[in-house]
Amino acid sequence: MKYPRLIANKEALKYNAQTIIKMCHDINVELTAVVKVTCGEPRLAKMYTNLGVDMIGDSRIDNILRMRHANLRGPFVLLRIPMISEIPDVVENADVVLVSELETVRFLGKEANKRGKTQKILYMVDVGDLREGVWYENAVDEIEEASKIDGVVLYGIGTNLGCYGGVIPDEENMNLLVKIAKALRARGVSFKIVSGGNTAALYLMEKQILPNGINGYRLGESLILGTDVTNNRAFPFLRQDTFTLQTEIVELKNKPSVPKGKIGRDAMGRTPVFEDLGNRLKAIVAIGEQDVPSDGLKPIDKGVKVLHASSDHMVLDVTDFEGHLRVGDILEFKVTYSALLRAMTSPYVTKDWSQFES
Repeated sequence: MKYPRLIANKEALKYNAQTIIKMCHDINVELTAVVKVTCGEPRLAKMYTNLGVDMIGDSRIDNILRMRHANLRGPFVLLRIPMISEIPDVVENADVVLVSELETVRFLGKEANKRGKTQKILYMVDVGDLREGVWYENAVDEIEEASKIDGVVLYGIGTNLGCYGGVIPDEENMNLLVKIAKALRARGVSFKIVSGGNTAALYLMEKQILPNGINGYRLGESLILGTDVTNNRAFPFLRQDTFTLQTEIVELKNKPSVPKGKIGRDAMGRTPVFEDLGNRLKAIVAIGEQDVPSDGLKPIDKGVKVLHASSDHMVLDVTDFEGHLRVGDILEFKVTYSALLRAMTSPYVTKDWSQFES
């Protein structure tokens, strides 16, 4: 067995997907299941599709290509606004593309015409978070112009909140998006979807206060981890035991709790802070900041505390661990979204999807 190892719990992931699909479809909301945190893992995307999600979303065209090569049917949504340099691959492989620039739409239209296709676009509106999208005050004119560009068809409009500026989705900013949709339709611009959110907006559906007119969600974290980092909560109706990170102990020694000598910055440029607790039993596990942010790990074993990490080593206080530890033993952790993201991206972490093979 190779470590560190990230194990996917199929039953927990399936439970979350079934729960959220029902929430969305019960009120006629189209669900795009986002798999970008897993680098477009085809086995997960296939399960989502079989369970009934409407679309599979990813921010990287390379991940959509990975799923296409695994013979997945999609349909696929490219969630990151495309680079001009990747438009040929985008038009060939993405069914719907999130856009926010008229020039990009023109390039998409030209490429689609060359291939005898029509490219569906979802035009993003910035309602306050300051990431992608036309500023809401200018949205109606710009999106109307985009809808007239040859070679594309306006599939919908959408917004993103929480990911950059930390702005919480609420009834006010969702109603703003609905208002823009109504204004566009009043001008004769037709489209299917008003995509109101990501996981940060799921609570609006949970509390049954989602404004009428929002009929699309793009969800990743809630499906994958059962959590919502923007609102700092775990969903009580979802499972959080979806992934387990296993690490191996490579050193186990009693050492002081405070370093000896003048303290500067660590290898990551941080100034560490230590509490003097006397001598403690310390375990080093073979994983580091190159693989996962140490503050994104939550020990499953009682009596284990994450202290600090360098690029390749993570130091734990295991003084209060109930039982006997030895070099070579395995310690397990739950992961936050940021930790899962980096662990999935690290080539040094083994990804175990074996439960999906049965």
